Amino acid sequence: MATEINNFNDFNQEEETIDIKALFIKLLNNWYLFAITIFIALVIAFLFNKYTEPVYKVSSTVLVDDEKGALSAQDLIGLNIGGGNKQNLENEIGILKSYSVANRAIKALDFDISYYNENNFISRELYKTAPFKIIFDKSHPQIEGTPFHVNIVNKENCIIKVEAEEFSTYNYTSDESTEIDKNVIVNISENFALNTWIENEYYKFKIILTNHYNPEPEKEIQYYFQFNNLNSLTKNLQGFSLEPINREASILKLSLEGNNVAKSVDFLNKITEVYIYRGLEKKNLIAINTINFIDTQLGFIRDSLQKSETELQNFRSDNKIMGLEFQAEKLSEQLQELQKAKAELMIKSQYYHYLKDYITDNTSTNYENIVIPSVMGIEDPVLGGLINQLATLYAENAELSYNSKKKNPLISINELKIRTTKSTILENISNIIETSKITISSIDKRINEFTDKAAYLPNTQRELFNIERRFKLQDNIYTFLMEKRSDAQITKASNLPDNEIIDKARAEAAEPVYPKKSLNFLIALLLGMIIPVAYVFGKDYFNDTINEKGDIEKITDIPVVGHVLHNDKDNLVVHTSPKSSISESFRSARTNLNFIGKGKDKQTILVTSVVPGEGKSFIAENLAVAYASFGKKTLLIGFDLRKPKIYQDMNLHNRHGISSIFIGKNTLQEAIQPSEIKHLDVIMAGPIPPNPAELIASEKTDEMFSKLKEQYDYIIIDTPPIALVTDALLLMKHADSKIFVARQEYSNKKAFGNIVNDVSKQKIENLAIILNDVKASKSAYGYGYGYGYGYGYGYGYYSDDKDHEDTSFWKRIFSN
Repeated sequence: MATEINNFNDFNQEEETIDIKALFIKLLNNWYLFAITIFIALVIAFLFNKYTEPVYKVSSTVLVDDEKGALSAQDLIGLNIGGGNKQNLENEIGILKSYSVANRAIKALDFDISYYNENNFISRELYKTAPFKIIFDKSHPQIEGTPFHVNIVNKENCIIKVEAEEFSTYNYTSDESTEIDKNVIVNISENFALNTWIENEYYKFKIILTNHYNPEPEKEIQYYFQFNNLNSLTKNLQGFSLEPINREASILKLSLEGNNVAKSVDFLNKITEVYIYRGLEKKNLIAINTINFIDTQLGFIRDSLQKSETELQNFRSDNKIMGLEFQAEKLSEQLQELQKAKAELMIKSQYYHYLKDYITDNTSTNYENIVIPSVMGIEDPVLGGLINQLATLYAENAELSYNSKKKNPLISINELKIRTTKSTILENISNIIETSKITISSIDKRINEFTDKAAYLPNTQRELFNIERRFKLQDNIYTFLMEKRSDAQITKASNLPDNEIIDKARAEAAEPVYPKKSLNFLIALLLGMIIPVAYVFGKDYFNDTINEKGDIEKITDIPVVGHVLHNDKDNLVVHTSPKSSISESFRSARTNLNFIGKGKDKQTILVTSVVPGEGKSFIAENLAVAYASFGKKTLLIGFDLRKPKIYQDMNLHNRHGISSIFIGKNTLQEAIQPSEIKHLDVIMAGPIPPNPAELIASEKTDEMFSKLKEQYDYIIIDTPPIALVTDALLLMKHADSKIFVARQEYSNKKAFGNIVNDVSKQKIENLAIILNDVKASKSAYGYGYGYGYGYGYGYGYYSDDKDHEDTSFWKRIFSN
């Protein structure tokens, strides 16, 4: 017999090793959840892909020339202007990403107004494809960022609707935005004529039709437009990405993501054009400034030269003198050299005064426009370096002022450096001017000496000498300036951009970035599979009721001897449907109980539960029928003296029973009622006594069981729930086997485990558990789980299992 018990335990241990199979079947039983969630997720992904405005990525590439040519045009003509030969790639990236370049590109494009259509609550921008165009007055403020809804009635009229409160206006001429008082509200819905001015103090524009206008549209589409703040738009479009194509290359790739491909392409191409033109413009800036400065000086010199030339010509004509004698000619040559030197000093002195005035002018903050000393032939590296340093400091200060707050300490430090540099430059210029004065004074002194020598010449020659002296001085200045102007013009004409556009952005090369349709469908599919899995496991994790045999084995070592399937038939199912699968589950439990009872020919089996509603009476009744149908003389005792009910299922009365025996009202034989089932007798609980526990604990109970065990092969005792009263504990000493009934998805794991383990600790032997109300759809392994008859036999093996209507699909969902 001990071997048989060991075999039964081995059977239970073998079942514990198939958790993976249990997991698979649990998920398979919830297949409909996967079908529903996958379908819903895919539908959501489809709608998301269909109605989400797509984002496209366009790209262009620009070559930043790291190395300039070995000899530039400036080197060839000896001006030595311009920067170093090596460009910093990071600086070029900073220039391309700068606000000024982006803003200049936007202002060169038609980005002042954005046009949209609205269809199925989805707005899409119409770039160059709108059926109408807005002509507006740039000097007049316009409401910014507020939609003007337009309905084209016909080719002559339109309806405009606009509602604005707490808005601001933007002036395209001054590039300024103005907040309007919060109490001002603009609310208009009127009919206007096309191609006429529509205006008030907050806007002024007119609407004209374009070639895209269709007088008979296929469907109703709403249109609207809005005025853009170019400063805000610049900040938004500055977000394009910019990076070298690899670490070694100086080719930059510009990429921009946007909803409108054509607009993104135009912006990207325009910003690269502005960048290229800016580089060339900067290279030409020195030459242009030089030409402008020289033209200013030439305007003054040209009049003086013409006057001197006329005076010389008239004197020679009047005195019929064509030249000077040898001595006078010698003096004239020496004097000419001095005058040439004086002319250069005078031009340089004028440049120094121009430079001094430019720097002392506090309104001048753009030192890129200044004429550098080397252009005027002044080779002073100290002064040139100071001017370049001042220009750099002002550029840094402008960048700090734009990107940071006014109280930024870096701005204060930078302004101090600017003041110090300006002071140093002014001091340097003052010293140079004083030195120039001394040098010019020295030259004037030598000229006067030659003039005194000329006093000894004849009067006519002396006058001619003085006139030629004045003419040659003006002529030398004019020639010097014209040479420098010609050099600057050659430099400007020979300048080429250092950088070039490799590939322009193209609409046909646009790449869809968002939404990623395939990825969205894949994510939807994964979510559709993950959510049901999470639901099933989450439900199990947070479920505190017993669901299967494994839940019982985790909370107690008491063996499970049977699984009773869900009953939708009569309570005495073993009697009414002996060939049903549920009847077979009772027979299986009966067989397993023989192992618990150690194979005794006669056994007393007690059936109890932890709480009401777990089906202990149902189990006791059908176990009794199962033993009786086996040909064994069986007695069912209803020992639930507090709430008797088995008499209802057995179609018997409860007028006498255990309570009436104990009080001596009836004898034992009088209390025994034969049932309609062969070999099965029943003793009811009888009238409810006031002291059930005291009656059960009395010696009369011992005497009664002593007589009954001699009379019957099997005695089945139905007792009250053990968690509520002590009746079941008092009766356990009379039973060979004690069965606890647990109900699937009803019995609480913690409460059930605590009670049965407490009973087990009291050294009560032969405890067993039956899991009641097992549903095939909830069981991990179907009908065969736990009692040895595999599901593979099918319903055909049990002829009393009638085909029943399948549970409703939605009912199955909500039952889970």
